[in-house]
Amino acid sequence: MISKAQLAGMIDHTLLRADAREHDIVRLCEEAVKYRFAAVCVNPYFIRLASKMLMGTDQKKCTVIGFPLGATLTKAKVSEAVKALELGADEIDMVICIPALKDRNIVYLEKDIAKVVKALDGAAVLKVIIEACYLTDEEKIIACEISKKAGADFVKTSTGFGSGGARTEDVKLMRMVVGKEMGVKASGGIRTLDTALEMIDAGASRLGTSSGIKILTEYDERSK
Repeated sequence: MISKAQLAGMIDHTLLRADAREHDIVRLCEEAVKYRFAAVCVNPYFIRLASKMLMGTDQKKCTVIGFPLGATLTKAKVSEAVKALELGADEIDMVICIPALKDRNIVYLEKDIAKVVKALDGAAVLKVIIEACYLTDEEKIIACEISKKAGADFVKTSTGFGSGGARTEDVKLMRMVVGKEMGVKASGGIRTLDTALEMIDAGASRLGTSSGIKILTEYDERSK
């Protein structure tokens, strides 16, 4: 089993609830530092606060764009990404345009992602959320191939707001398609240590979860 430090360093400590408030984000950031999580993941409204809270720490600030449906126009996604950078974001989780994927509008999909990549210009990591619960295996493969071709850094299973979350079979498929060159983030429904370890064994290099502390507590209990 991987070490506790390695596990913590793969977790994006996440709070994307619609009713989250400033004191919740302050606590999230304090927990991320205490437990040495990889990043906090918050809605764009809270990026400025997260950046202030995490200044001088090793924890990254992650936010979401085109969230949670992915059908936002490319221009809006680019604008969101640029503004997030200005406010201190280190990582951007962008939802793929699911309708375009379903319609096999490959040219639009690639441009949608590539324009965000260009706007970030290497200043932030880009993760493309494919929302696997709505896709056939063929569509998952297409989404991963396009994300890789367009220059994204990661593909991610889910927003956590869809009809289903991360599944090990999806993580395995995504890892097979993108190879070792890209990251794979499993997100959605990861609430236990066993699930987290299953996702990592399947090929996930990052985990998005609001249950990171619970997972690490389980790790400690199992290690006794």
